[in-house]
Amino acid sequence: MSVEHNAPVRLVIVGGVAGGASAATRARRMNEQAEIILFEKDEDVSFANCGLPYHIGEEIKNRDALVVASADFLRRRFQLDVRTREEVVSINREKRCVTVVRHGATSEKDKTYEQPYDKLILAPGASPIVPALPGVDASNVLTLRNLVDMDRIKARVDSGSVRRAVVVGAGYIGLEMVEQLRRREMDVDLIELREQVLPLLDHEMARPIEDALRRNNVGIHLGVGLESIQLDGDRATSVRLSDGTELSTDLVILGIGVRPNSELAKEAGLEIGSTGGITIDEFSRTSDSDIYAVGDASEPVYGPTGTPMRVPLAGPANRSGRLAGEHAVTGQSAAATPVWGTSVVRVFDVSVGMTGLTRASAKRFGKDATSVTIVAKHHAGYFPGAEVMTLKLAFEPATGKVLGAQCVGGEGIDKRIDVIATAMHFGGTVRDLAGLDLAYAPPFGSAKDPVHMAAFAACNALDEIESFRDSDDSLDEVQVVDVRGAGEIEKTPLREASGAIHIPVDELRERLSELDRSKPTVVSCAVGVRGHIAARILRQNGFDVQNLSGGATVRNRCFE
Repeated sequence: MSVEHNAPVRLVIVGGVAGGASAATRARRMNEQAEIILFEKDEDVSFANCGLPYHIGEEIKNRDALVVASADFLRRRFQLDVRTREEVVSINREKRCVTVVRHGATSEKDKTYEQPYDKLILAPGASPIVPALPGVDASNVLTLRNLVDMDRIKARVDSGSVRRAVVVGAGYIGLEMVEQLRRREMDVDLIELREQVLPLLDHEMARPIEDALRRNNVGIHLGVGLESIQLDGDRATSVRLSDGTELSTDLVILGIGVRPNSELAKEAGLEIGSTGGITIDEFSRTSDSDIYAVGDASEPVYGPTGTPMRVPLAGPANRSGRLAGEHAVTGQSAAATPVWGTSVVRVFDVSVGMTGLTRASAKRFGKDATSVTIVAKHHAGYFPGAEVMTLKLAFEPATGKVLGAQCVGGEGIDKRIDVIATAMHFGGTVRDLAGLDLAYAPPFGSAKDPVHMAAFAACNALDEIESFRDSDDSLDEVQVVDVRGAGEIEKTPLREASGAIHIPVDELRERLSELDRSKPTVVSCAVGVRGHIAARILRQNGFDVQNLSGGATVRNRCFE
């Protein structure tokens, strides 16, 4: 039985967009008598910041489509006191009030005032990282955080004066901007300090994205940093990289990353966590029980580790805002659930998604992890249009508990990542994945879905039916058996596997005498399916054998 809460609570919310606007509207739906004041230092209160690059590229043509809720709409429908261009600059916890600065105030007397609160929700978000480099303050060196930034970039693109652009940072925002600027027929160079795009991914999973960038004539500069920006007056004309390369440009977009806007909380004496965000409990309360924090500036529980960590994504911000808004005006709500870092990005004709941990990140967090990699089609191979995907599944070797997944390919990436993220939310194992009853019809999937295939491989490893060799491991000290056909091997040799013995899988039983049973053996095919059959044959004939995870397809990405 629900209980209506109509206590006259005064709720002050600092910041709109995802977390703050969600908190405000949920608070109103749960308490009609609450006084709800929303401060937003910019003009726009609630907008789709994830859609900003796509309007610049004119894939989203209508700017108004990005405005989720205007200030007038929020005032009219939800009776919110929305105050735009007003910035909260300090919190007095003893007096239970905030100090507000009105931007554009007509007189000094009206510029600053204090606003009391009963409950306070902080949703200040995060700001783009801008390195302290010569030339970084040029008029055409820009970041993308809000609609104003978007309009500024789009105006330059629309003017026709921008023919070349440099994007710094190969994370999600950087890659989306590259794609959309190419859509506008610009020459684009992408700079990334790490040795690969999307540094959160394993290298072989990021490689198809790099290939897509090259196919679309994007200049890729990996493993190098931005050293300086050359100017003509107040305008950037070129950038210099740490390896000495100089790139001429009409526009520089900085997509290096974001840092939490936690200064307000820090100055108020609220506890700050190890990753720089505001410490919160399961109801988003800070170390002051009357103050909440949501979104990119907070530290929710990260599911794979069970520890607090910043996860600056829109989904968690919306969900935490909704719960905090309810709790602030009613004193109760559901507890927030852990965040898994589930994300997806499209880069031209390739998409990549991830959730949870990779093997590398598991190692950093001190968790024991193993992985399997499969290559499969997103729907039945005999149905027209089947696209290949690579799915890498990480799990605990002792329990089979799913720790994370990465998936790259064409269609259907999001579906598989979402299924695995859901299983992780409920503490699922690879055996749970293997038993999932998933929808099947030829235009949508296969009777044995890629999720099933990855889970089957993981279960084989758990049950010691099969052992896998990581795709990037050395093959120098083992006997390598390539079970593909001669034409396949000639077209796509197995990288870093000199001395491999070539025996097609269908001939393997009759040619066992050509192999040395005393040597550790690794079998490989194109993607691992025939390798599985070969590994079973060899194992039951006395060989110590491993199947190369993902076969030649995935291994060759590791060494390109």
